[in-house]
Amino acid sequence: MQWFILAMKKAFNFSDRSRRKEYWMFILFTLIFSIVLTIIDTVAGLEIAEDMGILSTLFSIILIIPTLSVTVRRLHDVGKSGWWVLISLIPIIGFIVLLVFTVKDSEAKTNTFGPNPKAAF
Repeated sequence: MQWFILAMKKAFNFSDRSRRKEYWMFILFTLIFSIVLTIIDTVAGLEIAEDMGILSTLFSIILIIPTLSVTVRRLHDVGKSGWWVLISLIPIIGFIVLLVFTVKDSEAKTNTFGPNPKAAF
């Protein structure tokens, strides 16, 4: 949970690096919260359209910027420009390329985006 909170605190930081653990824990907790909110929407009848609940939709909208920033910082950690996040717009291939980048280990040394975040822990 601390990694999710850390990523949320740095929601508007697009210039540093995020280690693998921070990125994937953020994704995991986002997924868990989304599932819980979808269940609440369904049980409470808060659907505004079929398969579209109020709480889960608001949660998704709120997390657009934090998700984008943690992804850009993760790309920085592997030595890629944040603009590589746009490759996800290409169906299937873009998702696979972005997945490979986010799974890669950090660059061990300081790169153009800052020092290795693993060294701080």
